[in-house]
Amino acid sequence: MILQNMKQHMQGPLTLAYNWLPETKILLVGLAWIATFFLGLEDVRSQSEGKSKPNILFIFTDDLGYGDIGVLYQNERKKRDDRSKPWTSTPHLDAMAREGAILTNHYAAAPVCAPSRASLLSGLSQGHANVRNNQFDKAIANNHTLGNVLQKAGYATSAIGKWGLQGDKRWSRNDGAWIGRPTLRGFDYFYGYMRHVDGHEHYPVEGLYRGKKEVWENEKEVSDGLDKSYTGDLWTAAAKKWITNQVQNDSKPFFMFLAYDTPHAVLELPTQAYPEGGGLKGGVQWNGKKGHMINTASGVPDSYIHPDYANATYDHDRNETTPEIPWPDTYKRYATSVRRIDDAVGDLLQLLKDLDIDEQTMVVFSSDNGPSKESYLPDPYVPNTPDFFDSFGPFDGIKRDVLEGGVRVPLLIRWPEHIPPNSKVNTPSISYDWLPTFADAAGLPAPANSDGVTLLPALTGKGVQEKGLVYVEYFQNGKTPEYKEFSQKNRGRSRKQMQLIRTGNLLGLRYDITSADDDFEIYDILNDTHQMRDLGTQSAMDSLQRWMKERVLQVRRSDTSAVRPYDDELIPASRVEVVSEGLEWKTYQGDYPWLPKLNALEPVEKGFFSAYENFAFHTKPQNLFLIRGYLKVPEDGEYTFTFRTNEKAFLRLHDLILFDADYGYESNQILKSQVKLKKGLHPIKFILRNKNHLEKPFRLEWEGPNLTKSSIPASAFYH
Repeated sequence: MILQNMKQHMQGPLTLAYNWLPETKILLVGLAWIATFFLGLEDVRSQSEGKSKPNILFIFTDDLGYGDIGVLYQNERKKRDDRSKPWTSTPHLDAMAREGAILTNHYAAAPVCAPSRASLLSGLSQGHANVRNNQFDKAIANNHTLGNVLQKAGYATSAIGKWGLQGDKRWSRNDGAWIGRPTLRGFDYFYGYMRHVDGHEHYPVEGLYRGKKEVWENEKEVSDGLDKSYTGDLWTAAAKKWITNQVQNDSKPFFMFLAYDTPHAVLELPTQAYPEGGGLKGGVQWNGKKGHMINTASGVPDSYIHPDYANATYDHDRNETTPEIPWPDTYKRYATSVRRIDDAVGDLLQLLKDLDIDEQTMVVFSSDNGPSKESYLPDPYVPNTPDFFDSFGPFDGIKRDVLEGGVRVPLLIRWPEHIPPNSKVNTPSISYDWLPTFADAAGLPAPANSDGVTLLPALTGKGVQEKGLVYVEYFQNGKTPEYKEFSQKNRGRSRKQMQLIRTGNLLGLRYDITSADDDFEIYDILNDTHQMRDLGTQSAMDSLQRWMKERVLQVRRSDTSAVRPYDDELIPASRVEVVSEGLEWKTYQGDYPWLPKLNALEPVEKGFFSAYENFAFHTKPQNLFLIRGYLKVPEDGEYTFTFRTNEKAFLRLHDLILFDADYGYESNQILKSQVKLKKGLHPIKFILRNKNHLEKPFRLEWEGPNLTKSSIPASAFYH
């Protein structure tokens, strides 16, 4: 019998150069899909349910910089033996890196908490996510999420720690109802802070610096009894309890989103040393007793400094004749907070070993954005500034910057027997790639609306890595700090509207954007990490400069709640030559919980048609269709597209989402979309489900300059 749903991968080097295939290239997925499509007998979803799926533990920290991790930067500072450069240690994270892989070119989707988390959880870039800029506590859109995708793939799901995407009355007319809380976005279980601002205080009962906070378990507030519970320990204990219960009582694989609210903001200290050992018997433990809920809920809150830092000194003036001075208490606190996260990671990894699920669990560790200069500490504490430890690493910029230091984040991943140890993956990637990656690991293609790509080929060294989109947009008043570690040109930069796009090793950057015509600064980001040498003014970069200006308009939709100066710009046509009129079509077989991305699947049939309205959809035994080609726009202007379908469909124009008739779509619901387009050819890609084999499963119309509302004629389509 043909093995089902097993991926046949081409062997390739683990450390991949950024050498991508063209977008039109189809990736082979393997024997399972071939068996499914050519035999046409099996439900692909049921096949994936029979496949061994990894548990997934995603550990997400708050404002932890790329440079805060030992193996990424701090160990290098230690080796220099420069007493003017204080350094910290993360031994457990370093061990995790040795046992797995470091993604050296990984980006957060935004340089601040809320939009970064929204993009991660939804699989959408900041050109499509509904939470942008500083929209804290705005409800994440009711669409595909990491939670509900993995739920439908057969996982038990949980979210522990900080959420901040629940919704409140600032962003909708719902009187503050939490319409975006985790249990309504695909998580079976939630324990943590619901509100964004609550994450600024790490003792919910005592509220030492920011007042008392609420802790929620699903829909119940449970802070009563959490005395002396430092959240860094509380979330770890809750995570260990849930994982243990899940493994011992349920055969389902699990997905956990473990979101720490440290080291962000107030820099409060734990009550005591991290308990020895780890896992089932050691480390932090859940006691479940009111007033002593976890085993570190004793001692004095905000008191413990890690002994490695308690008496730490440095030579501030780089002068051997000057006596070394103690670290200011602010930085002892920051280092202790980071080390506490490191201890928690070691504790959790030991738990996986104790439960005998170590080799069956993928563990990912990352951060939401670059390091912050916030501390919320009163006098006489000195302010927190990330340049004390160079928490931004070898980059310029911090939280709220689109410079590398604001969006390049640590990413470590460990998956024994799948990801080779001591690996470095140099492929540029971004946080919204994790939704398709986890779906792939679960044996399913990603939902069609995802802006990311699966990273499994790059991580495992098997198969060909698809080209991804690394794109960031963000608005913030103020200026970049004037740290001496930054290049002169990046000190005190006015931020405002910012944008980043990366292609290969070249990165395009715009600060204080006033129009779509503003030039990009272009950097060879591998050899110029501080972004000192702008290549964008060179004539050799003219074509790339033009491509970047066009590309950033082709991958996004405007959002009236986050206005950009290029929102009203006409979307440029593609610079392509076509062969003839008509569109390419392909059919696929499979029953998925969502409309799938089809680029990783093998088609059953394919061909071309001149007019889709005359195409015999109902004669095809397959239920999934991919239609693509180019739409010829007759003249510049605003076009209104109207669409409806009997089942499910998804349309992109370029890479922007034109219609999403998948999640929550009701049959024959009329959708409208307005876009401003330049005259010329615009690529269109259309995924359709026609399980009922209807003759005319959809209707697509347009109207625009000198065009009354009508079906789009065959003469407007090319391939």
